[in-house]
Amino acid sequence: MATPPLQLAAIDVKPGAALESQSGLQLLRPRIYGAWRQPAGAKKAAAIVMHPTSNFMGHYLIEPLAARGVACMGLNSRYAGNDTLLLMERVIQDLGAGVQFLRAQGYDKVVLVGNSGGASLAAFYQAQAEELTIERMVDGDPAGMSPQDLPPVQGLALCAAHEGRSFLMKHWLDPSVFDEDDPLSANPDLDMYDAANRPPYAPDFLKRFRAAQAARLARIDRWVDQRLTRLRALKAPGSPRDQVFVVHRTHADPRFLDLSLDTNDRDVGSVWGAGAEGARSVNYAASQMGRITSLTGFLSQWSPRSRADGPSNLARTSVPVLLHTYTADRSTFPSTREAWLAAAPGRIRNVDVKGGNHYLAGQPALVEQVADEMAQWMLAL
Repeated sequence: MATPPLQLAAIDVKPGAALESQSGLQLLRPRIYGAWRQPAGAKKAAAIVMHPTSNFMGHYLIEPLAARGVACMGLNSRYAGNDTLLLMERVIQDLGAGVQFLRAQGYDKVVLVGNSGGASLAAFYQAQAEELTIERMVDGDPAGMSPQDLPPVQGLALCAAHEGRSFLMKHWLDPSVFDEDDPLSANPDLDMYDAANRPPYAPDFLKRFRAAQAARLARIDRWVDQRLTRLRALKAPGSPRDQVFVVHRTHADPRFLDLSLDTNDRDVGSVWGAGAEGARSVNYAASQMGRITSLTGFLSQWSPRSRADGPSNLARTSVPVLLHTYTADRSTFPSTREAWLAAAPGRIRNVDVKGGNHYLAGQPALVEQVADEMAQWMLAL
């Protein structure tokens, strides 16, 4: 299979929030960037693989899909590498600019590849592309979106698919934190990493754990509302309308250590850390999921009020869906697969990729398997 050359795409996008970037050039002429390969000959189909914040310009599916006849672009959002101020509503506008770019290259059939956190993004995009309902951001500011920003695509191909950023926060937030200003504060009765709470976890511990998770998330959500209200009440010219804050310890899901919960082929650990020690170190790390966020970014991404959850948005779409479930994934589980399948009955097909880890890292044969099945499905749409 011949490998088409890699091309760089620089795509102009609409301006977002004031001061959303430290780069004056990006503020005055906002652009997003993609790396793509297109096969020679007839332009049969094109795909975009995009994540809200990860750099997907080197994604493992770009080359193999292009070699199989599907042009594929790894596209970055304006928030690549930094989701502190990320607004999911702006990310789908960026994704729409990528779809428009491929259409301008002559591709009438465009498919979104939703990998990992890109799955809920793809579902959110297509739901709004089919029926735009968002007039304002979650914080109340005008959204400034139009149907022209979001041309619908012909299908969604999901793999290692998270349900959404707010789902991750709901299930991964450490409930043992009792002082939001102290990353070391830990109630041992609610600490899944404490030696006294060993897996398999007792049903009573799990019940208390999940209830405390929900309570902590609700407290943070209420504080965000209160703080935003206070800022927006300031009347002096130049007063702040947003601020950043820290959410400590966002990597505590009993399924990381207890393989009897939501059982698949995974081993102990989390998506970013092997074993119990690795998972615990990620929980305390300074750079992990949702650690530094703005008030508005929290509402759009991590809050229960986020509009970007995957299955609920997928249910609002009408296009065919292909789902690849990686069965050794430490961060998506059988319940995740079932949530996606229940959202699109009659138009979604699941393929279990036996032994696949979340990134298919070190698994080139499985990459080829996924590319074969995806390309065949896309070309047949």
